[in-house]
Amino acid sequence: MYSVAVRRDFIANHFLTGGDWGPENENHAHHYVVETRFDGPKLDQHGYLVDICEIEDALNAIVEQYRDKTLNQLAVFEGLNPSLEHFARLIWQNMAYQLKSTNLKSMTVRIWENDIAWAAYTKDL
Repeated sequence: MYSVAVRRDFIANHFLTGGDWGPENENHAHHYVVETRFDGPKLDQHGYLVDICEIEDALNAIVEQYRDKTLNQLAVFEGLNPSLEHFARLIWQNMAYQLKSTNLKSMTVRIWENDIAWAAYTKDL
């Protein structure tokens, strides 16, 4: 199985809802790092699992939707607690929609909110 991954970082704000998490209930910023990882059993005619430039373009566009924003105010988070788990799934869905490679088996989106805490969403394509 081959794997290719691309990472980007950005700052965004959020506040958690639906529970008592102390300071996390107040609007605050995180320096997020998002990694998209693609897995598949074979390479294309050029020796690529997926073109890294295609991943970069898609990920850059996705990150710009969140950079310097308050996640709670974005339509994609309407009705959702802006947890890392939800955030990873939303980025996964957006990336899956944008990439059209036929030799990918699965994709994982991992997002860190700091140096020690991350969540991921993985699903077959």
